[in-house]
Amino acid sequence: MSNHQFKNALNRVNQSIPPIWFMRQAGRYHSHYQNLKKKYSFEQLCKTPELAAEVACGPIQEFDYDIAILFSDILFLLEGLGLELTFDPKPRFGSLINSKNFKDFSNIDKAIEHMQFQSEAIKLTREKLADNKSLIGFVGGPWTLLCYAFGKDQVNSIDANNQLEFLSNTVVPLLKKNIKLQLDAGAEVVMVLDSQLKDLNSKDFKDIYINFLNDIASTYPMKIGYYSKGKNETDLYNCFKIPFAGFGYDHSINLSNIFNNQNTGFVQGNFNEELMLLDTDIFLKKLKDYINHMKSIENRNGWICGLGHGINKDTPEKNVHLFIENIRKEFC
Repeated sequence: MSNHQFKNALNRVNQSIPPIWFMRQAGRYHSHYQNLKKKYSFEQLCKTPELAAEVACGPIQEFDYDIAILFSDILFLLEGLGLELTFDPKPRFGSLINSKNFKDFSNIDKAIEHMQFQSEAIKLTREKLADNKSLIGFVGGPWTLLCYAFGKDQVNSIDANNQLEFLSNTVVPLLKKNIKLQLDAGAEVVMVLDSQLKDLNSKDFKDIYINFLNDIASTYPMKIGYYSKGKNETDLYNCFKIPFAGFGYDHSINLSNIFNNQNTGFVQGNFNEELMLLDTDIFLKKLKDYINHMKSIENRNGWICGLGHGINKDTPEKNVHLFIENIRKEFC
């Protein structure tokens, strides 16, 4: 009950056609999702396991992605800690954590109990999927969750010691338990999505933050993938000794260099998601350029084909079909 190409990518086995999945592949660009949103709120779709499974499987049935993704949101963990969370459609918190009250938001057991809907959603998604499709989960990166909890505009004004205490005592232990919940339910890999790293300088990333990432990955060796946005290749090279199952890369990263330097685990990415919005003829030309670039890389072992970041809500469904069809045709 797993996708053959995905298993090969995890193990760096040579293969012609890469597995394909897009971040946010179950979402607003897809008419299947839009029809469900006419009846249900985003929170209902995420927190009702039967609906979450239906949303997750919709793009598999429509576009034939190789890998399904738990339909949820990284911020529900913070809601579990006690922050009031609404979506309209962007996430909004009723209040934020700060240096004075952060210890009041530290009940990890309560937060994990809140997340049980993810476990049921994964189980039901797996039941609906064909045996030749894989299923992955995801959580937010520690720094990304910290930025949302304290406020992205004011996180750098928070005392560094308070940040470290909140990360060490609450965020990282909570993430490890949430990852276990998803793995136990049937996720083959759990992705850690760290999209706010532009706010973290290279020195702190290398000297401090990597220790948190290593703690998480070492708890579940080769079961956790890591995606970062806002870090350059040099920063990311420092992560290669951490026992992640693989890494996702945004479109700013040259995958030629990554394949030459990353010796284990998958390499996921990284077609520019903005190019998916172009008129079909121009889009196909840009896709051809990308395909030619990837073909020029002699050793693509471990490649999982996808976008540099999440698919844009305005992406034409036709372009998604064409992307997947052309990747499979050109790399057969």
